[in-house]
Amino acid sequence: MRLICPCCQTDFPLEAAISNIALRNVVTRVLSFNPVGKLLLVYVEQLFKPPQRAISDTKMAKLMNELIPMIEAGKIEYKGRVWPAPMDAWRMALEQMIDQRDTLTLPLKNHGYLLTIIAAAANQAAKKEEGAQEMRKRTGRAQEEQNAAMTKGMPEEVRNQLQKIINKT
Repeated sequence: MRLICPCCQTDFPLEAAISNIALRNVVTRVLSFNPVGKLLLVYVEQLFKPPQRAISDTKMAKLMNELIPMIEAGKIEYKGRVWPAPMDAWRMALEQMIDQRDTLTLPLKNHGYLLTIIAAAANQAAKKEEGAQEMRKRTGRAQEEQNAAMTKGMPEEVRNQLQKIINKT
């Protein structure tokens, strides 16, 4: 990533701008999360920046280091529960927070709202999957009931032949 000096308009690498070795290592690690890495940098820099000054290197590194293990693990622990958090969930949540920055009370104090968004998305996905499983169960049960009703009153020999045909499909 290249930056442009606001004074002289010269471009230079991000690494040259970061003299803090710990922050440089964190930024390098974060940028490896495509496309989440750049969003994470924007999230931390814009939403945690104190008014009237820049965010400190130490605070920026701390905030990103809090999220890196969760991003790498693909899950979050929030409000006593573990939620799946794939890269798409992180991307969606970070984009949502960045888009809503004008409506948020800044600077943020922690990652609570970000984790709430990810947990809510995971909860919605779980509900959707649960509904689909229930529908499959119902459809299967309905088919079994229909088969039982159809075979009721048939001679045993015909019922056995029909059952063999049903089991083959």
